[in-house]
Amino acid sequence: MNLLQPGDVAVIGVPLDKNSSFRRGPAQAPAHIRERLHCGSANLSAESGFNLADSSRWRDVGDVAFGAGQPEFWAIESAAGAILERGARPPSLGGDHSITYPIVRAIAQKHPGLTILHIDAHPDLYDVLDGNRHSHACPFARIMEEDLAARLVQVGIRTINPPQRAQINRFGVESIEMKDWSPDRLPALTGPLYVSLDLDALDPAFAPGVSHQEPGGFSTREIQRILQSLTAPIVGADIVELNPLADVNAMTAMVAAKMLKEIVARMLA
Repeated sequence: MNLLQPGDVAVIGVPLDKNSSFRRGPAQAPAHIRERLHCGSANLSAESGFNLADSSRWRDVGDVAFGAGQPEFWAIESAAGAILERGARPPSLGGDHSITYPIVRAIAQKHPGLTILHIDAHPDLYDVLDGNRHSHACPFARIMEEDLAARLVQVGIRTINPPQRAQINRFGVESIEMKDWSPDRLPALTGPLYVSLDLDALDPAFAPGVSHQEPGGFSTREIQRILQSLTAPIVGADIVELNPLADVNAMTAMVAAKMLKEIVARMLA
């Protein structure tokens, strides 16, 4: 962490899945994504031509350390805050989607007026699920009720029910359902920008290794095009909900590693 310089990108793992509502496993994801990133079957070049192997402006700072008796969200927010204090920017590897809330809490302190691009099959706007206000189905409700983001844009959504539609209306969320999606539907996004990518935004044909498979989603290429189209300055990101226990031949972990390369390259462009 001490080696970080202003403008650097610091990848941090967040091995937490205690807020998963259906199936555990995402806590194991950071190690699997790193393994695929460095496995030798592909190189570290993003499609833009930016080669992560040749850049000293990004580094992997390991995983958030969870101390005994220490609140996990406090540890996550503190770890992200330590990166931000050095002027660096944290792309995070989840973990379940609950980790987005404490990360955004840290980022919002440094970057007010945040825009969030949320790519997901689910709105994750429940006020509470199964008695847990910090469920992985609730992070954006916590973010919006605390005014941590000026704007929340969601794409890929295909599971909206009445309670979540009410939350979309309550918070003024720009939610583009997958049934209505075309590339020209993505609105212009201004910075500072945070990107939250839930891997179940992809169709299970491309990313089977998630706990909540939802057919009818994006292809890998469609997600790549969204990421490559972003022009606003990205101040943070997360890739969440990989479940290695449900993966097939590590193909979803490989997709996550591919997305990480594209996000880091875009942040350093």
